[in-house]
Amino acid sequence: MSQAEILKAIPHRPPMLLVDEIIESSENRIVCTKKFHETEHFTQGHFPNYPLVPGVILCECCMQTGAILLSRFTPQDGSVPVATRMDGVKFKKMVRPGDTIQMEVTLNEVVGTAYFLTGKVTVDGKLAARLDFACTVAAPQ
Repeated sequence: MSQAEILKAIPHRPPMLLVDEIIESSENRIVCTKKFHETEHFTQGHFPNYPLVPGVILCECCMQTGAILLSRFTPQDGSVPVATRMDGVKFKKMVRPGDTIQMEVTLNEVVGTAYFLTGKVTVDGKLAARLDFACTVAAPQ
């Protein structure tokens, strides 16, 4: 999926657009990538002389990937996906500028307007983070 298609699917924009490319997508699963660069604003002070991608950014990468997956289920009326919960978040490997992560998100269940998903972040095939999260879709105001 092209960058234009990603921009059409979710409301996120630079500098907080954290999905570069969609590798594969099916009804209930999506795999995307994001390459982190030295110039990312969130690594400038996290930490000086040893820049790391903050864990919350890895979670956001998964949630944006999930939002792309959910875009096929939600109205195209300007509604936006909103995170409502994160559970069981685990960080297993540090991610640094220069790394390319792969985000795999699976839609586990839909209950009314709530979507329950699982996200995994890997670097070079090794698990960097894992989380369960829930989203809803907020109508435009």
